[in-house]
Amino acid sequence: MVSFISQWYKQKFSDPQAVTLAIILLIAFLSVYFLSSLLMPVFVAITLAFLLDLPVNRLSNLGLGRTWATVIVVTMFVGLSLFAMLGLLPTIWQQTSNLVQEAPTWFAQGQTYLMTLPEKYPELIQKEQIQSLISVVSDKFIEWGQVVVQASLNSISDLVALLIYLILVPIMMFFFLKDKKELISSLASYLPKERKMAAQVGDEMNQQIMNYIRGKVIEIIIIGAVSTVTFIFLDLNYAVLLGVLVGLSVLVPYVGATLVTLPVMLVALFQWGIGPEFGYVMLAYGIIQALDGNLLVPLLFSEAVNLHPVTIIIAVILFGGLWGFWGVFFAIPLATLVKAVLNAWPSVEHLEELQSK
Repeated sequence: MVSFISQWYKQKFSDPQAVTLAIILLIAFLSVYFLSSLLMPVFVAITLAFLLDLPVNRLSNLGLGRTWATVIVVTMFVGLSLFAMLGLLPTIWQQTSNLVQEAPTWFAQGQTYLMTLPEKYPELIQKEQIQSLISVVSDKFIEWGQVVVQASLNSISDLVALLIYLILVPIMMFFFLKDKKELISSLASYLPKERKMAAQVGDEMNQQIMNYIRGKVIEIIIIGAVSTVTFIFLDLNYAVLLGVLVGLSVLVPYVGATLVTLPVMLVALFQWGIGPEFGYVMLAYGIIQALDGNLLVPLLFSEAVNLHPVTIIIAVILFGGLWGFWGVFFAIPLATLVKAVLNAWPSVEHLEELQSK
């Protein structure tokens, strides 16, 4: 056993480049794992900097200085973000409040309908089963209500943290964009000189993450806007709230679309019952999801989605469990990183060539 481990270690870590890459990845993993809560504003600023790097580069290529290009792009981004938030948040808050107020009525209607099932299908469903199901659902509603109350009690400290983030994030984002080359050079000065393999993986992942963030933001905006307009056109209640949920659901590949189907279906069901309008909503929703999966995603992520669906789902579960929202958001790039490292890692033939020299 010891000889097997020793042989495996020599095969994988005989190349100094591989050792350097392994150390860099280990330090990065430990830093993110243990300091993620403290570094959250930094992660947000870096993500937004990746998003805005392309327009800054385009303006710089037109002859505008890097500083002024950054000022223009960041100012426009902050202005558009504030405009979108001020326009959407009041509507979303109102519709969420109405939905919470209407939920008990829906629950009562559902309970009344379920109690009629034992009379219609006595050989399949027993009254005790329905009562047990209603009891479980009631307990869950109480539990969720307690969670909401607890969250509202903690909202003051969260609001203070949010206000601090709203100040810190744009400032850090500005300097990440303005002083990009200087910051990268400063960071590289602390890395070992034998880092050719790490640089190869880093260059590949830099482009992958940049394309992924832009593509994901574009996908969220398109799917959210199309869903909202469609639901409004079909006169579905809570159209804006549901449209935003559908847009945000693309953050979690496969799983998000499955989860958000339930609220869309329930709102349409309690609004119209099983009828033509319900069918139109579900048909339109299905078409949006089909176009997203078969047209928009391949168009935006032609390189990033070169992963098996099972691999993506495992990555979502694994990295989401480690880092929460950001683990889910970067699940595909992180899975691509693992793939890039495995591809760049020296093979046995490569090590034999190094030893023969």
